Amino acid sequence: MADLLVVPFKKSSDVDIVKPLKNLIQANYNNKNGSENLGDAIVELGRLRTNAIWKVFEKSSLDVLYSYYDQLVSLESKIPAHEVQIPFKWKDAFDKGSIFGGRMSLTISSIAYEKMCILFNIGAMQSSIAAQQPLDTEESLKLAAKMLQQAAGVFAYLKGNIMMAVHQETTPDLNPDTLNALSQLMLAQAQEVIAYKCIRDEMKESMVAKVCAQCDELYTDAQRSLQKEGVKALWDRDWIATVTNKQSTFRGLTHYYQAKVCHENKSVGEEIARLQVAIDLLKNSGSGWGGGRVADVARAATRGLAAATRDNDFIYHERIPEAAALEPVPRASVAKPLPPPSRWDSSSRDLFADLLPLAVHTAMQASSTRCGEIVYAEVDKLRDATQLLNSILASLNLPACIESAAPGSLPDSIREKARAVQERGGVTALSSLMAELPELLQRNRDILGEADRMLREESEADDALRSQFGSRWSRTPSERLTEAFRANRDKYTQIIDNAVRADAIVQQKFQQHREAMELLSRGEAALDADVPAAPASSAASDGEPLVKLRTLMDSVEALKAERDEIESLLKDSTVDLRDKFIAALAEDGALDEPAISTAAVGSALAPLQRRVTETLKTQERLVAELQQAHSALMDSRGGASGRDAALGKLCAAHDAYQELTGNLQEGVKFYNDLTQLLLAFQNKVSDFCFARKTEKEELLKDLTQEASRPAQRSAPAAPQHHTDAAVSEPSVTKKEAPPRPPPPTPSVSTLPYPAQPQGMPLPYGAPAAPYPVYAPMPAMYNPYATLPYPHHMRAAPPPQQYQPYQYPPPPAGYPHAPSAGYNPYPQ
Repeated sequence: MADLLVVPFKKSSDVDIVKPLKNLIQANYNNKNGSENLGDAIVELGRLRTNAIWKVFEKSSLDVLYSYYDQLVSLESKIPAHEVQIPFKWKDAFDKGSIFGGRMSLTISSIAYEKMCILFNIGAMQSSIAAQQPLDTEESLKLAAKMLQQAAGVFAYLKGNIMMAVHQETTPDLNPDTLNALSQLMLAQAQEVIAYKCIRDEMKESMVAKVCAQCDELYTDAQRSLQKEGVKALWDRDWIATVTNKQSTFRGLTHYYQAKVCHENKSVGEEIARLQVAIDLLKNSGSGWGGGRVADVARAATRGLAAATRDNDFIYHERIPEAAALEPVPRASVAKPLPPPSRWDSSSRDLFADLLPLAVHTAMQASSTRCGEIVYAEVDKLRDATQLLNSILASLNLPACIESAAPGSLPDSIREKARAVQERGGVTALSSLMAELPELLQRNRDILGEADRMLREESEADDALRSQFGSRWSRTPSERLTEAFRANRDKYTQIIDNAVRADAIVQQKFQQHREAMELLSRGEAALDADVPAAPASSAASDGEPLVKLRTLMDSVEALKAERDEIESLLKDSTVDLRDKFIAALAEDGALDEPAISTAAVGSALAPLQRRVTETLKTQERLVAELQQAHSALMDSRGGASGRDAALGKLCAAHDAYQELTGNLQEGVKFYNDLTQLLLAFQNKVSDFCFARKTEKEELLKDLTQEASRPAQRSAPAAPQHHTDAAVSEPSVTKKEAPPRPPPPTPSVSTLPYPAQPQGMPLPYGAPAAPYPVYAPMPAMYNPYATLPYPHHMRAAPPPQQYQPYQYPPPPAGYPHAPSAGYNPYPQ
């Protein structure tokens, strides 16, 4: 059908999608068989894209477009569209450029944008295939009608979804008004093909008239949309003339076939009036439609008018109504826009079938967070209770006071504590761990400062160009795009400040017990020399209180052993709800993650939670009995001696040494884990700045070319080249975690580590929904745990040995730049 209008194609350029997708999937997403199995699928996706953008003029390219689009839809359902930092560049379909070269284009790093552009080309290809169909076969007419109805549905879908996909001004071909005009044009052409088929099949005149009336109406709507001021300059100069011609043609055909109906009904006056209107319209509409068939219809109408006029003059003598007084012909809406299916090619293989659906991935993250929070809370209860128990035992000088009956000898428990401290390296090893923290802290501050420097310089460059070009610099301001980055930067700064306060508490506790820990580190000879001798009366204290205290201390050791077992079970507990989530998604099409997680996690952890509660009750009973028995023992001995006080300090120093060693090891791990997240954050900022730099160069090039082009038609304003969704990171949540009940206050102050924030930013951006906007808490106790551990990030890289960065240092006086020689641990 040579007279059908064909939508031009959008053109793109080559871009590497394999490497970014591999890195993203391996770093953040898991699948059933391992992300490494997706390498071939990603390579195949790259091949499909190459074919889709370079083979658009071949007849077989529609299947290629279908396949590539289906894979994009599948990938978008598994990975948020804005997380793919690939700069997809597409040129405007209606902009033919100028003699100076260059065409209007738009670059956005989003799968959603790529999908919309491919869908536009699908609609364009469908219009091209429809226009190539001959008029002489049933199959070709059906195919043409189907293609045009699908194209109408494609452009209607684009009109309703393009702004939600890109969140910014688009090139003119993707403007909603443009897409609406194209959708109406394709639908009108589909009705035209159906009308021609009705005429070819010699259907009843009344039905043909109704189909042609609907075609007239659709072309009238298309003509009105094509002539809108904002889009009128886009079309080829013959488009509006062709549509106007067809609107006139089908109005004439409507009156012609309705005149035949009047002839059958003996309504000669109306027949003559309609034939007169039909002749006027058909003569003025041209003869291009249907291979010259309009001219044949016009001649037939002329003959029919002569015959009807003759009959009316000699036989009927009916009054001929005015054209404006004729009743409108009822319309038959046969052509309908066909919305794009979920999959164009149902027989093609889903390349990303092994990748978990986004909803399941999100639900698993949320359930892991929920499980981690419960485990952390239970472990924290055990740790707090054990710290309280140790502080009470140290204040009562237990178990040393029940082992000091032999004058001149150290209790066995003190000797064991001294050996334990010496085996772990003594104060020297503890000091060595402390010395690592300032360097690790400085490293993290340097990384965060470098990310902040890049954001600041990008913003300053954007402001300078905006000031230079004024309103022509129409891309999105940096302040809008970097809001989430800046919020996460502030959150990381707060995390580092909390860690510094924890470091100060560790340092304070170390200085408090340092003297006693050094004594334990020097060996038994030093202990014998420094610990006062036992009073002579202590050997005669083998009474009932002493026996009871020894029994109670055995119970205390058993309680601690049970708690170690419970803690180990809590840390190792995992609740894999993948199969349940997949089954629920397949059955209901949606996930009720809180209900599934609450039931499964509660069922898995309930027995361990009951054991935790039982140990707390047991401790309350043991503490009361220990205090009572100790008081009775001290009464029998006539009160505590200086030796008891010295042994108590040694016991407290041993407990502090064990606690500080664990705290410092966790602190080192915390800073290393924070380095990984900060590096990911810095890389994200670097990708954003690089994309903005590329966008800046493209816009500068467009502005330069625009200034050098001859005046043709007014070009739309330069598009914004970046979208908030393409670079945004998840906003820091404002939801605070429910406060934990405070632990019982021990007689010896516990370490007041910073509160565990639940609003941690993720290193890579997540959508507002359904992704959780806070990171999971670690599934183990950690006083430094102010951010998620890498094992909560899918396939995160292991901590690497720190390498000096090649970036220039932050400028002097910068707020986040650490002062030279910073060390929070002065000796």
